[in-house]
Amino acid sequence: MSPLPWEGKWHAWRLDREVYKETWDSGVGAQRSGGRWNPPGRRVIYASADPSTAILEVAAHLGFDALDKVPHLLTCFEVLDPALIKVVHAEDVPNPNWLAPTQPSPNQQLFADELLANFPFVLIPSAVTRHSWNLLVSCDLATDQFKLISQERFGLDTRLVR
Repeated sequence: MSPLPWEGKWHAWRLDREVYKETWDSGVGAQRSGGRWNPPGRRVIYASADPSTAILEVAAHLGFDALDKVPHLLTCFEVLDPALIKVVHAEDVPNPNWLAPTQPSPNQQLFADELLANFPFVLIPSAVTRHSWNLLVSCDLATDQFKLISQERFGLDTRLVR
């Protein structure tokens, strides 16, 4: 597991289709469909502690081909007070298989949903690479607790496309 990324300012990263440029922080996708760490109904922003993990997270769902064909943006935002981040280590998760790249269980979603009801930010190991972290942002609790740093067009290295 990589060390916690606490040095200085704390940045998180997302990769979104360019069409969602203005709504990257709405959490409506997770609210509508649910996600690995939330059932439908809660607005959650899924992000990563580094840009590489953000890219891998999207590629795991869509494939590299989609990242080559559809315009995407790499978004960076800052958590204004890192003390508000609840850190969940691998040993804190009741079932270690929740950190594997499998379908989420309802219990897994409820576990994190409870955390997101109490903490504006939850840092949890990534299922794509256990050597990195994902940041979950509770849209209900994190209002005005983070700010946009940058959005830039993303260009996939074409060697990753078959």
